[in-house]
Amino acid sequence: MVKDFSYFTGPGMCPMRGGDPQGALAALHDGPPVFYAPNNTYDGYGTWVFVRAEDQRRVLQDAETFSSHRKIFEKALGYDLPTIPLEVDPPEHGAYRSLLNPLLSPKRVMAMEAANRARAVELIEGIKARGNDCEVMNEFAFPFAVGVFLEFLGLPQSRREEFLGWADKQFHGTPEERGEAIRTVIAFMQELVDLRRREPAEDFMTFVVQAKVDGREMTDKEAVGMGALLFVAGLDTVAAAIGFDFRYLAENPEQQEKLRAEPQGVVLAVEELLRAFPTVIMTRIASRDTEYDGIKIKAGDRISCPSMVANRDPQEFPDPNTIDLARPNNRHVAFAYGPHRCLGSHLARRELAIAMEEWLKRIPTFRLKDGVAPTTYGGHVFGIEDVRLAWGAAGR
Repeated sequence: MVKDFSYFTGPGMCPMRGGDPQGALAALHDGPPVFYAPNNTYDGYGTWVFVRAEDQRRVLQDAETFSSHRKIFEKALGYDLPTIPLEVDPPEHGAYRSLLNPLLSPKRVMAMEAANRARAVELIEGIKARGNDCEVMNEFAFPFAVGVFLEFLGLPQSRREEFLGWADKQFHGTPEERGEAIRTVIAFMQELVDLRRREPAEDFMTFVVQAKVDGREMTDKEAVGMGALLFVAGLDTVAAAIGFDFRYLAENPEQQEKLRAEPQGVVLAVEELLRAFPTVIMTRIASRDTEYDGIKIKAGDRISCPSMVANRDPQEFPDPNTIDLARPNNRHVAFAYGPHRCLGSHLARRELAIAMEEWLKRIPTFRLKDGVAPTTYGGHVFGIEDVRLAWGAAGR
């Protein structure tokens, strides 16, 4: 039950041109449903890897045995600052979740629709004005995702480049750069908490600092933890999804044309691409010694539930490695499962749909630019870089 495996350095996981890290992990279904990977380093620890979707659901649903309190920032900060509600387990988790649900409900997301769509249109029209090619991650995916984040937080769009720099270092920098970026983000969130206590506004942080949990006001630590989770969860993941989606469409022009002819199909297409190219690995920590189908797991062991493996489970999906943009009954776990299922799933779905709809409406049939393949990589959050698209005559 011990396997030499790593999300960071295994086959298809290291940065490589033209890679397919999600597809590479589909091969795990040819092996044991659960195994231990001592070299799958998570803050210096190996992990138990759960392969099948059914087993992942059982783990993610059992928050009492498999805790989400992973102390993500402790090493960088020197103290534990839980990202709330992700790192707070039931029953306390429920109070925070209920508080935040209205802010990310379908109704609230639809209220943000016009501004988010206008932002996508502005970026795309700017790309068109510059020529007939672009590097979609830096020119569209990240600016769009960060713009939505700034809108939600009530911050000026002029800070977009600053936030992009923080996100890049936090997710893809050296260990020193990641630590520095985390400390910068936390310091910024504390400043924002202080500001909104003095000067309330119509924004997320004002709501948080004025909210009450179990009849009491939110502490600074709780408010900062909520803001930090928003930063971690809302930037890199959505931008990476846009990158993987647009690469797929660039490589499959017939699918582009079908969606242009039937734009109502974008909603189902987004779901299928979330299934095929998820970016997040859910990690838990065993809170006590336990047995899982005869496997002895000790308290403190790290548990890994890779969404990209569950989403290629042949017991769950017919032809799991075939991408069918009209796939029905798509029970993917790109947004996790159980009590910690992604709070921002409604917003993420709409961001992806808006990005695809407006791009297909305004950019003619596009392809990967000749001679340049995107770079993909595994890790805590799977990613893609250097997605160079061209349309019409040769680009810039």
